[in-house]
Amino acid sequence: MVRKINRRQGSIDFLETCGVVNENGMENQPLPPVQLPLSCDYVLVAKISDEEDECRIRKQKDFLDALNAKKLKIFKIRDDETVFHCIRAPKEIFEMYRYLLKVSDACNWSCEQQGTIPQSTRIRIVDFILHHTSIDSDGVSEYLPDLMKRNVFETHFCLHEKKEQKELKQSWARWSACFRGQPISNVRNYLGEKVALYFLWLGWYTFLLIPASVIGIVVFLYGLAFYNTSPLIQEVCHSNTIMCPLCDKTCNVWKLSDTCMYAKVSLLFDNAGTVFFAMFMAVWTTVFLEFWKRHRSSYICAWKVFDWCEEEEELILEIVNKADCKPKMQRHSYLRSTIVLVLVTLMLLLIIGLTHALVVFRVIATVLLAEHSSWNVISDNSHTVALMLGAVLHYITITVMTRVNCRVAIKMTEIEKKQSQSAIERSFTVKMFTFQFFTLFSSLIYTAFFLGRINGHPGGYVRISGRWRLEECHPSGCLTDLFIQMSIIMVLKQTFNNIFEYSGPWFKRWIKRKKTQKWKRMCMNCYKKECMNPKAGSELCDNCKLENLHRNYRLNKTDCFSLFNEFLEMVIQFSFTTIFVAAFPLAPLLALLNNIIEIRLDAIKMVSLERRLVPTKANDIGVWTDVLETISVFAVIANGLVIGISSDFIPRLVYQYYYGPCVTGNVSGIDCMEGYINNTLSTAYISDERVRQDFLRNQMVTNNGIHVTHCSYRDYRSNEDFSLTNQFWVILAARLVFIILFEHVVVIFKCVASWFVPNSPLEVRNERLFDKLSRLKEELRAQRSHKNIFTKLNEHDETRASKQKNKNKLNTL
Repeated sequence: MVRKINRRQGSIDFLETCGVVNENGMENQPLPPVQLPLSCDYVLVAKISDEEDECRIRKQKDFLDALNAKKLKIFKIRDDETVFHCIRAPKEIFEMYRYLLKVSDACNWSCEQQGTIPQSTRIRIVDFILHHTSIDSDGVSEYLPDLMKRNVFETHFCLHEKKEQKELKQSWARWSACFRGQPISNVRNYLGEKVALYFLWLGWYTFLLIPASVIGIVVFLYGLAFYNTSPLIQEVCHSNTIMCPLCDKTCNVWKLSDTCMYAKVSLLFDNAGTVFFAMFMAVWTTVFLEFWKRHRSSYICAWKVFDWCEEEEELILEIVNKADCKPKMQRHSYLRSTIVLVLVTLMLLLIIGLTHALVVFRVIATVLLAEHSSWNVISDNSHTVALMLGAVLHYITITVMTRVNCRVAIKMTEIEKKQSQSAIERSFTVKMFTFQFFTLFSSLIYTAFFLGRINGHPGGYVRISGRWRLEECHPSGCLTDLFIQMSIIMVLKQTFNNIFEYSGPWFKRWIKRKKTQKWKRMCMNCYKKECMNPKAGSELCDNCKLENLHRNYRLNKTDCFSLFNEFLEMVIQFSFTTIFVAAFPLAPLLALLNNIIEIRLDAIKMVSLERRLVPTKANDIGVWTDVLETISVFAVIANGLVIGISSDFIPRLVYQYYYGPCVTGNVSGIDCMEGYINNTLSTAYISDERVRQDFLRNQMVTNNGIHVTHCSYRDYRSNEDFSLTNQFWVILAARLVFIILFEHVVVIFKCVASWFVPNSPLEVRNERLFDKLSRLKEELRAQRSHKNIFTKLNEHDETRASKQKNKNKLNTL
């Protein structure tokens, strides 16, 4: 059977059918375009000032001389305030890179090894050389980032290529393409494999959010179907039960029926369908990750980077930069590791302390709003208003702490002194995500598992500083608090992030564009053939060169954190979508709507609003895969705990089959959940001295002016001595059994799904085998060809030697 060469992988066909990618039906992935840059590979920018600093000028000259010593060609283009140092690398540098890559262990017969160097590779190599070139300043080596801090150079960037940029704008980086597949191969050719894999991952994640969103809506509608007919809702809405005051001094007793609307809302997400949805989402994370690994394998196999190694790439670039470089020996310092561990622990304690501060804020805000608000709507709903204010303050805390966390993570990574760039990136990513995770989820963890369980009971409330009573769960249940907090944080975070993420760069570009209009007008009046219709390797006129430089210079700055921030934002969203999804079934829907916008927003930013990212080679999304797998494990644990502890699912089951009217089996015409609400309430009598210390006499008056002698509260306690009842312990045992069963069943399903979906398709394995075989045969043919040449040369030399010998004999005779 003859194998068909250059056949496209089935996984890529599947993605194109689903609308995730749009490769225009190409049978094989195109190689990156090979062409010389129209002007240069890289640009260094320096400001011209009236008062020239001799030290700054000397350092600038020394750095440029160091680049010239590495055979980089540099030419200057000036305008009124700026000097552009345009850098172009010679062919010899790329030939050296190509050869070293071919003889390395990570050889995968990629386009670089076949003798072609695309523009993206040129930029990456020159960028590495610039960042690893140093000058000696008073015995201290100064690199490009150090020189930029001292204003020797203002900035550096690589140029956008107009033709490729225009094609990406038309097919991908525009709002009208929101529902069109992504040209991942073209993105890879222009922005590098790392950016392409990010968009491939984001597209696949967005596509799989569709079934999750549909199931979440079905669960929501399931609760809506019983919105008015549920016996639990009827019992709450028609109850005459008097509930205990929710705060001190100003709060009076209230009727359970006052929470009728909240009880209806809570049923929308706290119902039997929630359990199924939580199990579905736990398995969904595994299916998402396993299929992502398959799609990634297909693409990196098509791109010929399957065996590529990041650390080996760095070694090759080190040799290209400096032929006599010395290897960076791997070192490990237990002292540094201990210091970093202590600092990480202190940082996490600080973040948890901020969560405690938010709890104290909500407690005090509840009291102040109830006592001093002039609006009855706010004073009557002080608990809900305080919860919403706490969620808004939590969002502000997240925004501020994000910047703090980034600075702290950078400093800790510097303390570790990692040798390779890949190790530095992994270390920083783990620290930054850990800090962000605790910043975002500490408050939610408290709300889900501690709120309403450590506040005490009438006659024994827990107070802060002996004054402020700890907050209780929402009257309709603890899950309502978690639902409110998650919905506010997700909506605010996604909405404001998208607004500022787009408007900020757009506004900055608009301001800078106003300053560079004259260069655009001058270039528009140019009639030079190469400028009107530029081709590969052609030279532009000086005005058009300057206009092209200014067009890129005015774009927003990019750095190594540009792509990291996008990944972090999406992984945090993935955490929200999976970890507490049992409390908020509409989270996947909000994430889906956000991601449809996010894909095009990021594309527009990278292509139109920001300077071109340095194309980075990669064959995976790096440590983010491990982070996502960790989140999927947390999702199983968290959702099991939310259903087992926070929701009323288990107490309802226990009541239905152990305490309800249907236990005897002889009752007909009565709903099995009738009387459940009253069963969950305990009673506190004002005649008890301990109760009188918590509630004033004027608090025990209803809105109708009736004085009551007792009130109810949510708990399973004795009415005489407030001890926990047997039913509490039965429910607690049932909760623990459910959590264990839930997690084991879900883990089994996850393991089966993981086993059923292999990481690499058979087509990928066969393709790699075929490529390796072809490469070995090619090397063997080349070796035989050289051997034949040498054999013929030796035979020719021997023939000449024999003829000369015979000639010498004849001369002698």
